[in-house]
Amino acid sequence: MATVLSRALKLPGKKSHDPREYDPLTQADSDESEDDLVINIQQNGVQNGKSNRASSHDPDSDAEGVSKRVQQRPVDSKLDGLSTPSGLDPELKATNSVLSYVRTTVFILTVVICMIMVLVCAFLIPCPFSGQHNFWTLNVGEETGVLSPLELFDVNKDGVPDILMSFLSSETNVTIDKSRRQLLVAAISGINSSILWNAHLPEDIRSIQCGKLTLGPEQNDTCLLTGTSKLLQVISASTGITLWTMSPSHVSSGTMAAPAVILPDLDNDNTNDLLVLTIGETQPDLGFLLVSGRTGKPLGVMVKYGIMGYGRLLGPQAHYTSQGAIYILFGLGKVQAVSLRDIYAQANNRDSFPSILQKNEPDWEKRRTVNLSKLINVYSAEVESLQTIPVSGSNCSDLLITTKNGLSLLRGQDLDQRWSLNLSNISSLPQPGYFNNDGNLDFLLQVQSNHVKKIIVVDGTSGEFLWESEVSWNQQEAQAASVLTPDRKSVFLFWGEGSPAPNGSVLHTKNNPQWKRHLYLLHPMYPGVLLDLYNVSTTIIASAVGIKELEKDAFFTILTADQEVGTSDKLAQDLVVHKLNMRWALSHSRAISLGSATMRPKVEDVKKILGRLKFSNIPQML
Repeated sequence: MATVLSRALKLPGKKSHDPREYDPLTQADSDESEDDLVINIQQNGVQNGKSNRASSHDPDSDAEGVSKRVQQRPVDSKLDGLSTPSGLDPELKATNSVLSYVRTTVFILTVVICMIMVLVCAFLIPCPFSGQHNFWTLNVGEETGVLSPLELFDVNKDGVPDILMSFLSSETNVTIDKSRRQLLVAAISGINSSILWNAHLPEDIRSIQCGKLTLGPEQNDTCLLTGTSKLLQVISASTGITLWTMSPSHVSSGTMAAPAVILPDLDNDNTNDLLVLTIGETQPDLGFLLVSGRTGKPLGVMVKYGIMGYGRLLGPQAHYTSQGAIYILFGLGKVQAVSLRDIYAQANNRDSFPSILQKNEPDWEKRRTVNLSKLINVYSAEVESLQTIPVSGSNCSDLLITTKNGLSLLRGQDLDQRWSLNLSNISSLPQPGYFNNDGNLDFLLQVQSNHVKKIIVVDGTSGEFLWESEVSWNQQEAQAASVLTPDRKSVFLFWGEGSPAPNGSVLHTKNNPQWKRHLYLLHPMYPGVLLDLYNVSTTIIASAVGIKELEKDAFFTILTADQEVGTSDKLAQDLVVHKLNMRWALSHSRAISLGSATMRPKVEDVKKILGRLKFSNIPQML
């Protein structure tokens, strides 16, 4: 009997060893009749924990029935007098409240995280431009009589570089809406070829440099224009409005000889300053003029040097040594240098210098021609061109010098020769790019001989040949280009006529003015294949490569001069701008094999692989 009563009076919440029993804390309420039955049994059969001895039924069976019902339902202490453990209901409510709070919090956090992910993806994944074209051409006007500069810069902040150039407006040019011919500089949209703005010019310009001179937070993007006579002007890149123009009286005894050089801040106005090279109109002397980048006013007087020599005008270029010294490279047929510190001292007639000019380079200073001479001899051998080449892991660039008889690379720190190459008739500037895996820039050369142009890739470390081929060419030389890919390889672009010669064969050709000029692409991973991207039948004036950052794509801009059939060669030619996206051009290209027919991978497979190329915006300083 004691065992039966113990089971009947078992406290709620205590764990039972019988798997058939229910936990009274988690048992849900059943129908009303069962509740009444349990209450009646508790009132009639059990009072204060004791059995009714007057019952006519078997006590054991009654106790078993009571035990089962009591175990199925918690006893209401108000009805039967049984006491429940203190604090049970508050704990249950607290537990349910915490669980509800946790569930609500998890749900809200999940919704918030999903919303953030949707917004992030919406901003990171670029939407295609609705008005963008993979290819377009635009007739802009007529050539100005000088080599038209071509500059790429994003003037309207849409993520695609735009095209800036100068030209002579024609009477039929409805885009400019002018009734007479005017000399203009204009910005053309890189997306849809629309004219973003245009501005009048007082003279022909030889260079446009955008995004390199900052006048302040309110004028972050500017373009620096250097004329062919006396023009030096800064305009807003976004509107074309003139910000300042240097007075022509400051170069009254000469003319602008080359594009202006952008220097560090020399007058402590938080703006880069400029160096202008002039050449005398009657005397063969060269003059340097320091100009404030903020106002366009001279920083001192002009400093002149009497130059003895002949040949092509070189520079000026600013060269920075590892010690922080700044030298200006220039010359006529030979490379000479003068310290910017010396130019500043003579221009301002004082021995105190800005902090940026406090240092010099001993390895350069010991090369002065005579005692107290301001000029430093760098290279003397019929120099045709001078380029500064960045060196991996160094803050000092090397000097690449092209002569009539070859190519030499000088170490920028001490001017010692790294290597030289005997090669005549190099017809254009060597194009830097990464061909092999040594991390140093290599160079694509174009060597012209009669009607054949040899394309050679030279190792930038040793000067050895890495790749070569031949194409027909009968026109004025067109500059090559290179574009960097994310795997730190460069694709090289060059022009040719007809089809390239297979490896090991000699190209035989004759002059045919009707041949088209083909744009070829060479990838270092597939040296046995060239892709024919595009062709034109007119004269190539200039070209440039731009990067579309959001799409990891590039585009190639070509400026050509078209002349009507039957007109005189002395008449101005119409200028046409061509723009084509690189991946679109790759997918529509023609693959040309330079090796055997059994090469692996196959030529068409190479085309498919290169069609998925991505291009990087890492700048290659030239």
